[in-house]
Amino acid sequence: MKNSIRTALQRKTGGDVPKSNAGMVWRSVLWAGVFGAAGTLHFVHPKNFDQIVPEGIPGTARQWTYASGVVELGLAASIGVTTAVPTLRPYLNSAVAPAAAGFLAAVWPANMKMAWDWRDKDAVKKTIAFTRVPLQIPMIASARKLGR
Repeated sequence: MKNSIRTALQRKTGGDVPKSNAGMVWRSVLWAGVFGAAGTLHFVHPKNFDQIVPEGIPGTARQWTYASGVVELGLAASIGVTTAVPTLRPYLNSAVAPAAAGFLAAVWPANMKMAWDWRDKDAVKKTIAFTRVPLQIPMIASARKLGR
């Protein structure tokens, strides 16, 4: 997959593309897809997300579900545009990457709530829920590297 992205970049630019640039594009494509899919799911299946909104925050769970879906779709679009338009690439690392990492940190409590709520579920669901919590750390680190 990395080679096909590199080849596409070479065709588009008419020249050699450093491997690091192809890797940067690969990370961007991956994160744009993750945020785009997750953002879409917030609108297609909002009940699933309503259930993991922590109690005690202002507003309704549905408002938070839709708001986070909008943010995820916005991040997907921002990653896509700043990756595709070479003159905007500096903003990928300086603005979009910190926003993506910050968003992933902000939704971490929802992952923790899901793990707690699923503590009495079957072993597979419990494993998924509890594995998501520590995996948020490398996800935040990876999003922070967007544009590099």
